[in-house]
Amino acid sequence: MFECLALLSLATLAQPLSASAAPLVQSETPASQTLWIRSDRIIVRPGEEISGAVLIQDGRIVAVGPGLPAPEGARTLEGAVVCAGYLDAWSTVGVEGATVADRKLNPASRVVDAVDTYSFDKEREDLLRAGVTTARVQGGAQGNIGGTGAVVRNDPNAGHGDIAILSEACVTATIGVTVGNQTPDVFDRIDSVDKLMRLIEGGRAYRDRLTDYDEKLAEWEKEIAEKVKELEKDFKKAKKKRDSDLAKAEEDGKTFKEKKYKEDKKPKAPRLDANKEAMAKVEAGELPLVVEVHRVPEIRELLAKSATFGRLRLILAGATESSSLASELAQRNIPVIVWPTPMGNTRPNEYRRHDLELAGKLHGAGVKVLFGSGGSGNAGDLSALAALAVGHGMDRTAALDALTLGPARSFDLGDRIGSVEPGKEADLLVLTGDPLDVATRASFVVLNGVVVVEP
Repeated sequence: MFECLALLSLATLAQPLSASAAPLVQSETPASQTLWIRSDRIIVRPGEEISGAVLIQDGRIVAVGPGLPAPEGARTLEGAVVCAGYLDAWSTVGVEGATVADRKLNPASRVVDAVDTYSFDKEREDLLRAGVTTARVQGGAQGNIGGTGAVVRNDPNAGHGDIAILSEACVTATIGVTVGNQTPDVFDRIDSVDKLMRLIEGGRAYRDRLTDYDEKLAEWEKEIAEKVKELEKDFKKAKKKRDSDLAKAEEDGKTFKEKKYKEDKKPKAPRLDANKEAMAKVEAGELPLVVEVHRVPEIRELLAKSATFGRLRLILAGATESSSLASELAQRNIPVIVWPTPMGNTRPNEYRRHDLELAGKLHGAGVKVLFGSGGSGNAGDLSALAALAVGHGMDRTAALDALTLGPARSFDLGDRIGSVEPGKEADLLVLTGDPLDVATRASFVVLNGVVVVEP
């Protein structure tokens, strides 16, 4: 009964933020255009609001505040609310189907190389109208490893070379997910955790070998430089002695043998391995590791085994049964990407015990919550799903953060997008009302400083 009511609520009330009648502006708007956006409510970042204006030049926010004058020649936009565009933290938009389903991807497989910039214009346009300006994309949803994920702009006008905001945003993995009708048993799921840990350990050992090689090479180069300096200093003396030895050998009728300089053997470089290099970045905390995992046994095992890697930045995706482990997730600052959609009887096996209160429960325990579409077709419903999570116990400020600044920070983009602050790239929404109000629509969508949706 609860699921049926939730489905009815989502269908009848939580309409996605959209501007369905608004045309998508084609590429004639110059990126260098100056925009001046006036609003009585500018959400600078979740929990911080002002009244005033936002000034945008050359694709970036250059000023925000009250009393900010409009420069001569600037295009003026107005709306009830201005906020940062939404970032779908778990998406496959634009990624070719074969890569999404590939079960044999490696850690170094770059998902950005499989992003099709020609065939998904309609999907990207719909996402823009729904306020979703960027997405973290991944592949290999049915395999153990999903490759190196990327963050891309949902820009139908972008070419392959400039659609990615961040080409290397994370490495992704999957543990215990149903493939077809086959759900791995608990032993296979635990074994998958062990295999993932071995990959991380292999990355650490690879980085250690590279570090050891660099140290030995530096030492060898130092010794060679010192020897060269010594030889140069003693060159005249050595030459005089050589000439004397040569003359004596000729006088004695003997063969003169040159003394050969024996150089210390140069250290041998380790064999380069792109997959181990990717996992080395994960082990060192240079790239986060996003793991889709759902059931208690493998979540508990993952937390226990990963604790030995002090620099690892772990992010869970799905985490259906994670509420009982929320305190440890909060203590270790492990974010969870929640897909708060009531899927009814059609949900995969790993979501059977998923409930709509998960986001609220995790947030209440101090866990950083992010929202994602789960790689499904629900990306356009992200704001509605966030509102649904608020209806089931999540704080409104935290829900907006889970759509904007939270995922931006989690994927190392917090200094570029996710809030309305000077210096950041201008991916902004001009709305008719509160971002989490089901009646709100987008009057304008600004993508990298360009108006792409308007009335």
